[in-house]
Amino acid sequence: MLPLKDDQPRFSTPYVTWFLIGINILIFLFEASLDQRSGDLFVRQFGMIPSHLTALLAGSPRYSLPQAVIPLLTSMFLHGSWMHVLGNMWFLWIFGDNVEDYLGHFTYLVFYIVAGLLAMATQIAIYPRSNIPTVGASGAIAGVLGAYFVLYSGARVLTWFPPIFFFHLPAWVMLGYWFVFQFFTGAVTLSMTPAGKDVGGVAVWAHVGGFIAGAVMIKIFPERKRRSPYAWNR
Repeated sequence: MLPLKDDQPRFSTPYVTWFLIGINILIFLFEASLDQRSGDLFVRQFGMIPSHLTALLAGSPRYSLPQAVIPLLTSMFLHGSWMHVLGNMWFLWIFGDNVEDYLGHFTYLVFYIVAGLLAMATQIAIYPRSNIPTVGASGAIAGVLGAYFVLYSGARVLTWFPPIFFFHLPAWVMLGYWFVFQFFTGAVTLSMTPAGKDVGGVAVWAHVGGFIAGAVMIKIFPERKRRSPYAWNR
């Protein structure tokens, strides 16, 4: 199920959304230019490895504070494949502009980063012993989806059901289905893995945590002052 476009109008230019899409693609192009060994080292250095942070919090001298903490941020801008980065950027393109329009540019950037950090914290809490690097913008983007779900639940989203079906769905149906799918996928995966140890794959608990964080934070973050009187006509 792939969203193609929504009918929610916006009243400002989504500069931050465009910037985030651009920087994610540029960083992935750099990743793709590396050979296998260098690429693996790059991901292990800047991807989030839960066991490193939990070891630091437990008092281990093996990892320094920058080594364990900086990847919380840098991992949001790394991706594992073209499908990974393009899929994430597509969802950000469809839904990010309206959330940016609601919050304003700088507040939206702060919102995005905080949602990503909380999404990563959720993944670490579920798999604290994982030695697998977690990468991708999907946790932060899940926060954007959660905000959109709260703000524009009645918006219509043109959705493609491969191979041939197209439907206009209310945003609450499309995004609600996405969230439920992530949650149950995570629950099934968790029931099949050792406690606290990840076996790899999609970091669905980051998606769940990011979505919930975004849905809650959008009630806390202030709406920007509108420049257009028509912006209230939702």
